[in-house]
Amino acid sequence: MPDDTDLSELIACPSCDALYRAVEPENGERAVCERCHHVLIAPVSRAITRVVALSLTVLMLLGTAMFLPFLKIEASGLTHSTSIVDAALSFSGVHMFGLALGVLSLIIFVPVARSLLLLFALLPLLAHRPPFQGARTAFRLSEELRPWSMAEIFVLGVGVALVKVADMARVELQAAFWLFAALVIVTVLQDGFLCRWSIWQALEGRGRHAPAADAEGEPKHV
Repeated sequence: MPDDTDLSELIACPSCDALYRAVEPENGERAVCERCHHVLIAPVSRAITRVVALSLTVLMLLGTAMFLPFLKIEASGLTHSTSIVDAALSFSGVHMFGLALGVLSLIIFVPVARSLLLLFALLPLLAHRPPFQGARTAFRLSEELRPWSMAEIFVLGVGVALVKVADMARVELQAAFWLFAALVIVTVLQDGFLCRWSIWQALEGRGRHAPAADAEGEPKHV
């Protein structure tokens, strides 16, 4: 790599550490690592608008699902309906308070926090204005929280548990379950629209205040 290379023009593959000179492809195209085929840059038209809209959707889904009934179980003539909060608080005994807090954090608080951080970082870019002070820290933190947002793991676990319980009791899926199922789809769409490299370029003032800046070509290996 030449000594006069501007480091801001380089991108390292997070999977194999291969170093490239970053040139943003056209909207809908992808720049991938030649060594491990990890996607490095994937700009999408109007991505910021879509990510902001989906972040608001996540907040509405979680805010609604928290207190609505999640499951209804009927066995031996007895019926019981529970919400997500009720299920988590059932672990809140003296020795299991940490477990209750962990369950609520991973399926409620972390997704909410990540959506709020994304909104804080991206709303000024949506209005084509300079980002708020601390926007880069907020976006970095939202990325660090991404592996800990486990709503989809929770829905999968519930599905496995229902298979085991179905032989012993009659189980009905309530409104909150379907809201969580929708949340999984929304989260997948949100991550699909989010080109992290383009967002960093906009937050650091090295591009348009949008995640997809016009450019041609593929990253060149350094």
